[in-house]
This record gives sequence, structure tokens and C-alpha cells, in this order.
Amino acid sequence: MAGEWRRHPKLLGKFLPDFPDDLQILVHDGGPRLSTKFAEAVWVTVTGTDGEVFRGRVLNQPTQLGAVRHGSDIRFVAAAGADYPVMVTDKYLAERGAWKITPCQKCGFDELFDAPSDLIRVIFPNLSADGQPAAFTTYCPLCGGVQLVAALGFAPPAAKKPWWRFWP
Repeated sequence: MAGEWRRHPKLLGKFLPDFPDDLQILVHDGGPRLSTKFAEAVWVTVTGTDGEVFRGRVLNQPTQLGAVRHGSDIRFVAAAGADYPVMVTDKYLAERGAWKITPCQKCGFDELFDAPSDLIRVIFPNLSADGQPAAFTTYCPLCGGVQLVAALGFAPPAAKKPWWRFWP
């Protein structure tokens, strides 16, 4: 059905009244571990949806980004903790299902700008090619807080009781 995104609960109230398919999206060249450039809000015309992932075409030129241009087709999600929906890459979407992203403790953002494999490569440069951490922390790309990224099925070890406590 054409325009079904207009009634999506996570996008309600974000469209322009005179242009009901246009809204602002946060686009980026990557998060703080992979890029020195800040994310920017650009106008996008929504062109489709695949469940919770939306597609759109960028309507204006970002001022300092290299990955996104006027006319680019992008995908985006409406994320908790973000004022605008956020651009996502195919690589991020392909890897996202294998990880649990704990929302940032400061702003509540519950997505990443980068694919977990790209973050692992930067955070753990000496990790063997076949190695993968069960969990790691990274900086929130929106506020600089901390996010925990854990492989599905990972359970952190139980906290040990203090040495002085004799009862559970």
C-alpha cells in the first residue's frame, strides 16, 4: 500500500504537512570511532518500507559528509533516544540481528552508526581474524555516553559477593 509509512507509529508527527512523505533524517559517515565528522539532519522523501526499516531519497546536500549526497537513496530506522530517524547501512542491518545493543545510559539511543564488525576491528586491532568478543562497549554516536553491544546469548558473569560477606 502506497504511503503506509505515513501511519507508522514511530514516524507520526514527523512529516511536513504540505509534503506528507518528507521528514528529516540523521545521516552520517560513521560513529565517533570511525569518523571525525558529525552527523547531520537532512530532508528525505520516504519511498518505501520493509517493516521497521524505511527507504528514502535525500533532498538536500549535507554540508560536510562524504557518504551521503543530494539524491542518494538511503535506509533508516526510527531509534529510541534520537530526535530524528537515523540512517543505517546494509552492512549494519545484516549484522544487527546477531547483537543486543543496550541503550545509551545518558540519552537512551538504542542503535549504532557502525556495523559491529567495523567497531570490533577498531576497538580490538590485535584480535585475530577469526576472533570475536562476546561483548564490548562503545561510545554513543549521539551524546558520547556508553553503549554495551553483546552477542545474542551472551550472559555477563554473575557478580561475586564481597569477600567480607558470608551469606548470599
